[in-house]
Amino acid sequence: MLRLRLRSADLRRIRFADRLHPVGTALLASQALRGPTVAANAPALVDRADGVTSGDFRAATAALAHLLPARGRLPDFLTPFDGLESLEAGLDAIRAVPARRIRADVTAAYAELPATSLRRRFAAADPEVFDLLVRATRTWFEAVLAPHWAQLVLAHQRQVETAAQQYASTGLDGLLDGLHPLIRWRAPVLDVETWWSGDLPGTGQGLILVPSPLAGMRPRVLVEPDRPVLLVYPVAVGSALIAAPQVDPLARLLGRTRAAVLRRLGEPGGHTTTTLARATGISLASASEHATALRGAGLLSTDRTGGAARHRLTPLGAHLLGVPPAA
Repeated sequence: MLRLRLRSADLRRIRFADRLHPVGTALLASQALRGPTVAANAPALVDRADGVTSGDFRAATAALAHLLPARGRLPDFLTPFDGLESLEAGLDAIRAVPARRIRADVTAAYAELPATSLRRRFAAADPEVFDLLVRATRTWFEAVLAPHWAQLVLAHQRQVETAAQQYASTGLDGLLDGLHPLIRWRAPVLDVETWWSGDLPGTGQGLILVPSPLAGMRPRVLVEPDRPVLLVYPVAVGSALIAAPQVDPLARLLGRTRAAVLRRLGEPGGHTTTTLARATGISLASASEHATALRGAGLLSTDRTGGAARHRLTPLGAHLLGVPPAA
């Protein structure tokens, strides 16, 4: 049991993560789907993982299965605060972790795992093993999560909206005490049945809440000095993970990521390069590149307001998606 004694400064700064972290989500999911409960509730992801037979994917899955335990605590640096904007930014954040931090986190998390040569090299922050981890994470994300990423982002937004309604009707006490059965709020202490035990004060920097269907069976907690406490807690699996996606003709025509960018443009609201990047889990540079290609094909138009580029579907783009043209 982790007893987290929140300070008044923490309670004034409770908020939800505004988006999912691509790398953090991928690493948690690659572990959680090895457990029968999460796997049974997310057959779409299991189908993706089982259906990819390339040698690169098999090698990536084997590497992650060896470096990450089948259940339990992960090294804290694998849940980075930085790199939210894209998969590559998150991988860069992991690469930038100091060797001393890596050794401490791996030693604490893997104390009960059998020692192997690869795990020893991981604990020693061997650059070759980190390159292996980065390649494996990228391959696994692109094969398993990327086809569902837009739906996962939307599901996360809906979870946050539901929690906001809970807060509006029951206040802070009702919100914190209703997050998950393994989280109990007895002001000012938040008891969390996570994978490690302790009695810690809050950091005074707030509390970030992250609802996730891919957290595994228990909540995850990250406490670092001068950072908000991060609490990732399991939520019900949404429809995006229940049924495997059908063959996508638009993705075959444009490519999976470019099709996701175009589909995002068909949703209500204004769309800048930044919002397209966030919604599809890619970098700003990649979003700009895809927007340029779609504009060249006559599928979107771009207007500049101040320093922001605002994109909208052309009639041809709307026709391709089967949505009404923009007013």
